[in-house]
Amino acid sequence: MTSNPAPTRLVFAGQLGPLFDDGGPMMIIEARSVFGRRPMHRAKAHLLLSALRHRAAELGDRVEFHQVDSYDEVVTGRRDLEAIDPTSWAARRFVRRHGMAVLPSRGFVTSETDFAAWAATRTGKRLLLEDFYRTVRERTGVLMRGDQPEGGKFNFDHDNRQPPPRNAAGLGLPDPVWPVEDEIDAQVRDDLDRWQRDGLVQLVGDDGPRRFAATATEAEAVLADFVETRLGEFGPFEDAMLSGDWVMSHSQLSAPMNLGLLDPMRAIEAVEAEYHAGRAPLASVEGFTRQIMGWRDYVWHLYWHLGEGYRTSNNALEAHNPLPEAFLALDPDSIRSNCLRETIDGMRRHGWAHHIQRLMVLGNWALQHGYDPVALNDWFVDMFVDGTPWVMPANVIGMSQHADGGIVATKPYASGGAYIDRMSDYCSGCSFNPKVRLGPTACPFTAGYWAFLDRVEPQLRGNHRMAQPLAGLRRLADREAVIDQERLRESW
Repeated sequence: MTSNPAPTRLVFAGQLGPLFDDGGPMMIIEARSVFGRRPMHRAKAHLLLSALRHRAAELGDRVEFHQVDSYDEVVTGRRDLEAIDPTSWAARRFVRRHGMAVLPSRGFVTSETDFAAWAATRTGKRLLLEDFYRTVRERTGVLMRGDQPEGGKFNFDHDNRQPPPRNAAGLGLPDPVWPVEDEIDAQVRDDLDRWQRDGLVQLVGDDGPRRFAATATEAEAVLADFVETRLGEFGPFEDAMLSGDWVMSHSQLSAPMNLGLLDPMRAIEAVEAEYHAGRAPLASVEGFTRQIMGWRDYVWHLYWHLGEGYRTSNNALEAHNPLPEAFLALDPDSIRSNCLRETIDGMRRHGWAHHIQRLMVLGNWALQHGYDPVALNDWFVDMFVDGTPWVMPANVIGMSQHADGGIVATKPYASGGAYIDRMSDYCSGCSFNPKVRLGPTACPFTAGYWAFLDRVEPQLRGNHRMAQPLAGLRRLADREAVIDQERLRESW
């Protein structure tokens, strides 16, 4: 009597690490059509191809590696395939349409079942991040002493909002450990050049050298380096921005984690061990833990909980303006405001910006100017090396653009130039003044804040958290002049 052969596991681009490998035969498909759907940052395309090809090389004889135009070319008619549930609505439909055996998803601290059980206990209440995070901490025991959190509280965010050091070009930390490119990266670069020449893909931004881990070994090295050189400063300066320091105290782990190269619990356990060994402050360790165990898991679950239509069916602030060419082309040369120019230029060079640049520079600007939230969401997916279909909707549609009317965030994350001035060196030497809202030096963010409130006042009038800002708008003596100025503004 012969046993049935082991199924071949199709692994997707978010499932490339050891966590997704149970020792059986594997299949990896490099589908060129994935890279031609919309314009994509070249650094992202390079990272994805490099990670796929490196994993195929690691697996050797255990993998079927196919370089084709579409997934259907390979899987149609196959009856021996299985898949760990993938990370997008489209991919989940695909594996079911082809009759694959589907295993529960991996790569997160909590499962979809865990979240559903927690959400069921919240009848009539909002699904707040803070409540979810506390529940996960209690269940896992991370940073807990019995039933009490380390340090007496779950959240040390209040301690983690320091502005950058004055008159500093950077935080003074060592350069991160960068991946070393190899012949696979060289071939990726050649292929991208050829695909672009042949009109098969549209690539935006710079490519090279590769700055993000493409293998599990590289991801472990990046984690170890972060723990040794950046973890201590991560907490206090996680919201700070400096023109001369694009990495600051951030870990650079979001991209490899979203590729499935690093188990998030592995990263959490590594930083928790540093705290218990007395080598890292609690506020930094808690802040990092909250980013992964809290926010990352939370937006993953909201992607499924809110449904596939969430991305396209929410536009509570009636924002319909197209993205400007400076965004689409990642062209900083046409931008005068230092904060926006620096952030777009960093994106052009690296395909990455940290969370405050995303929320309070890019997102704040888009919110003020009524950019279409679906177009903005897709731009974030395509232009960031860590952008995935699951990670952006709650971040962009919900938190950043308030397009969902308050499901994710209770109020819009809009602010004037004062916040950027406090948390960065961008305003120093800028041709605009964050304290001025009218005239040739009026800050586009400061004046734009008031123009935004004027535009969305009808939609926000019932939001109690916006009562004070809207009262300030009504008291503004030069309100009409500011609105006219921003309506006619050509230079920003």
